[in-house]
Amino acid sequence: MYNKSRKAKGRILQNLVRDKIVKLFNVLGKDDIRTSLMSEHGADVKLISLTARKLFPYDTETKNREEYRTIYKHYQHACKHGNLEPLLVIKMNREKSLAVIDLDHFIELLARAN
Repeated sequence: MYNKSRKAKGRILQNLVRDKIVKLFNVLGKDDIRTSLMSEHGADVKLISLTARKLFPYDTETKNREEYRTIYKHYQHACKHGNLEPLLVIKMNREKSLAVIDLDHFIELLARAN
């Protein structure tokens, strides 16, 4: 894969996340939230205004890669357990445990919390 294609693939995911946040919190505009430029330090979704940081208190890092295939296999396994919302918890040695949930479900949780 060409470097230009990799960057475009990453930008697509950043824009998707940004758009879902803006749609959820319709008081946010272009001056409140933006995506980072490639190789810019910090979070991939930049919360510019105080309002944005209060409504969505997360530093968001996005990765659009094939190397996570095994995580998706484990998540698909969790999906097969029943009718409840799937949750995958992953952990590496000497690292924090991470919870993996569907992005749309995460946005729905935030919507309910508001």
